[in-house]
Amino acid sequence: MSASILSFFATIAVTLAITVWAGRRGQSKAALYTAGGEISGGQNGLAIAGDFLSATTLLGTTALFYAKGADTALYYICPLVGFALMLLLIAGPLRRLGRFTIGDVMVARLGDERMRLFAAASSIVIALIYLIAQMVGAGTLISVLFGLSFTAAVLTMGGLVTIYVAFGGMLAATWVQIVKAVLLVASVAGMSLLVLGQTGGPAALYDRVAGLHPLGAHVFDAGGFQMDMFSALSFAVGQSLGILGLPHLLIRFFTVPDEAAARKSIVVAVWIIGAVFMLLFAIVGPGAIALVMGDPAYQAADGSGIIGGGNMAVLHLATALGGQPLYGIMAGIAFATILAVVAGLTISAASASSHDLANTLRGQPLPDRTEVAVFRLATVAISVAAMLLAILFQHENVAFLAALVFAIAASTNFPVLILALYWNRTTAAGAMAGGFAGLVGSVVLIVLGPSVWVKILGHAAPVFPSDYPTLVTVPLAFAVAIAVSLMGARKPLASGA
Repeated sequence: MSASILSFFATIAVTLAITVWAGRRGQSKAALYTAGGEISGGQNGLAIAGDFLSATTLLGTTALFYAKGADTALYYICPLVGFALMLLLIAGPLRRLGRFTIGDVMVARLGDERMRLFAAASSIVIALIYLIAQMVGAGTLISVLFGLSFTAAVLTMGGLVTIYVAFGGMLAATWVQIVKAVLLVASVAGMSLLVLGQTGGPAALYDRVAGLHPLGAHVFDAGGFQMDMFSALSFAVGQSLGILGLPHLLIRFFTVPDEAAARKSIVVAVWIIGAVFMLLFAIVGPGAIALVMGDPAYQAADGSGIIGGGNMAVLHLATALGGQPLYGIMAGIAFATILAVVAGLTISAASASSHDLANTLRGQPLPDRTEVAVFRLATVAISVAAMLLAILFQHENVAFLAALVFAIAASTNFPVLILALYWNRTTAAGAMAGGFAGLVGSVVLIVLGPSVWVKILGHAAPVFPSDYPTLVTVPLAFAVAIAVSLMGARKPLASGA
């Protein structure tokens, strides 16, 4: 049995063991939604890092560096800016005002139960689109690594995540994310040391990269990822502010006991994420160029690039550094990475469905036992929907789906939360109008942009010139929310921000 298959089954065994342990710790509503609020700040910081550092981080950013070099710096810098803003603006107030979901926070500040419908709609839409992107990426990766069909790979991932979330809830997801974060940090650090040892140090590594890459010495020129100024700024805004609107990251603040722990968790997460990004950018990405691009064993026979496509660059690097054993370890970590992210997304959508949507539609709170049952049913329904949509859209552009997620999050949840927390004249009508303006605007402008209007729909030229609309849609959401709030009756907000 190959190292990658052994690593695959070991990952499943460990995560299932965590789920059984978590299931025995408690099955209450609080346990399933927030792990009972008993996660420490340090543990939550690891979990946030594990939740955020997806397969895109490990595979995608290395692939981008392999192709474009240091011009991809925005992909590494913008999320750190977003987390810094989260620490300054969101973490403390969110923990103080919320219990289970961001709908709790909006209702606490705006005093209108209808905000739960908005919060549920935005959370489910964002989580589902992100789930589709992750599932498509997972299906492609797992089918390549383990020789499964795309459909079988997606069904395997979806089935496992359904078990983790439905029975282990947030506690299981948290510890899967912690284990994954530790493994990812250790593997990236270990690969970095091996790269430096095999190439003779940073100076020799960079000389080798400049000699091998088609860009030559310009491979180290950082810019706007070959975008015009508007697109580069809009991309940066979306990647930075989108962090503050992602429901699966925001609900992590409800797992800690107090505001101090919430803030500590962000500090820990930023250090971990920053360290991983630094190593990927400074050593692992260049190492892939130095040891994979320069080795004919990893090149496709038809001359199209490396075997398996650009996303396999880091796995080919693992093979170059440690043969099949290291390849198998990295394959297992990549699988654990996807599991952790998909579990967090599923919880955010399922909790929004059971706590916000179901309670509001019923008109009064569900009994705790009923709400737990609805949470589990929602978990199954969301997982099935994500699997079916991933199979349907398996040939679509995953990068487009991810860009849509960040654009929606930045244009929808971010403006509503900021205004609700910090502007005392915000009304529920204004918040919902602004949020839906950002939601519709971001989707429409992405459809009218080059990736969809030209590449997918086949038109000659885009109606909107950029794939990244947040420089337009974030101000639009704020303007609509403020205008509608000023036109409405002023109602003092609840204290607490």
